[in-house]
Amino acid sequence: MAAPISIEQAFDDCERLATTHYENFSVLSWFLPDRLRPHFSSVYAFCRHTDDLGDEGAGSPQERLAYLDAWETDLRRCFVVGDQPEHLYLIALRETIQRFNLPAEPFLRLIEANRIDQRVRRYATYADLLRYCEHSANPVGRLVLMLYGYRDFERQRCSDAICTALQLTNFWQDVGRDYHERGRIYLPAEDMARFDYSESALARGEATPAFRALIASEVERARTLFYEGMPLLARLRAFQRRSVALFALGGLEILAAIERRNYDVLSRRPTLSRRRKLWLMARVAVAPVAPPGRRRCKQ
Repeated sequence: MAAPISIEQAFDDCERLATTHYENFSVLSWFLPDRLRPHFSSVYAFCRHTDDLGDEGAGSPQERLAYLDAWETDLRRCFVVGDQPEHLYLIALRETIQRFNLPAEPFLRLIEANRIDQRVRRYATYADLLRYCEHSANPVGRLVLMLYGYRDFERQRCSDAICTALQLTNFWQDVGRDYHERGRIYLPAEDMARFDYSESALARGEATPAFRALIASEVERARTLFYEGMPLLARLRAFQRRSVALFALGGLEILAAIERRNYDVLSRRPTLSRRRKLWLMARVAVAPVAPPGRRRCKQ
């Protein structure tokens, strides 16, 4: 019989996954006290494994749904007194959950986001897309706040705005890849119709004036959400502010890169150069402040 897995071993495996599969984790670690690094890595490992189970390479949609169901069953063991999860990552996560008194809901929402991915490949309205982000993105920010010791509504609303903006930024950065590699369109159908841009044109990779106007509109929506969430930075302590600012300002930089390409995200994926990333990290390390905002997060 195999020896029981120790908490230390479980956390080591989570941190190994985080540092080898997520380049930003090493940068994020610079701004984290040692006591929080294992717990950030256990939350990351959960998120990464959940996404892997829902990925197209994991089998048919029916098989992926079965994997996600089994994963949820094992996750729920983390919240039952006297029970023990089976998966290595969840053994570590259970320790994080208990130490920080984390609720089940954010984790369940992330699993549900991957279930949605098996059923939904088009979004009729922008409101539908925002509801997806409530499952796929916002729970991560709320978990981060809880690891930092915050549970108040005001900070959560600001965090939701930033996390949704990050998710949308990723969608607009990857319009071509999502369509051709995953068969998904995150551009709301109502917006495509409003700008008179068709799926057949997307299939042909046509970055027409209508397409550029459509992407410009979506970029502005994401930027507005970033600015709505930026007051969060003033409500965090220094090391917390730096880690959040790194992602928020990085998202704004991606939007600026999309603009510099005149909103053509089909011929080449907009990215940040290594030099620009280093500049951003230096800026955050020296003065993690937000650029001038336009609207505050809703109270």
